[in-house]
Amino acid sequence: MSNMPHVEAATSAHGESVMDVLQAIRAFSDAMDRMHAEMKSGMEMNSTDLAALRMLIMREQRGSSVSPHELASHLRISTASTTKMLDRLTASGHVERQPHPHDRRARVVVLTDESRRSFFRHFGRHLAGMRSVAEQYSDEELAVISRFLTEVGDVLDPT
Repeated sequence: MSNMPHVEAATSAHGESVMDVLQAIRAFSDAMDRMHAEMKSGMEMNSTDLAALRMLIMREQRGSSVSPHELASHLRISTASTTKMLDRLTASGHVERQPHPHDRRARVVVLTDESRRSFFRHFGRHLAGMRSVAEQYSDEELAVISRFLTEVGDVLDPT
């Protein structure tokens, strides 16, 4: 019985730590929302357009192409909505539709140089700040943080 108060204290302390993390996630989410609102305003586009550009940037950095179907699936919008979005982003000079490099019947969506510059002009300082914070942690700590964020992301969006 003498261990019970210690166990309860440890559980309570752990519960407080969990709550601290959940509150930090909420604050982080709010900060991301504000950053995206600033970017949407600065780039004069809606949330879906900005999400499409973010996907294209990330996939480009990994060296992979993006089809209109993949964009529709990622954004969870219809193919008709995707076509309208791509028409809008093409007309505004943000993307181009190009033939697929291996399947000439298919198309891929690529960023224009100007869109890439505009995206990093609006996001670059945020990215530099986040990188500066991340560089303060050891590789082992970053692995834990990365695993944690991936697992939380999977809980929130289990697709």
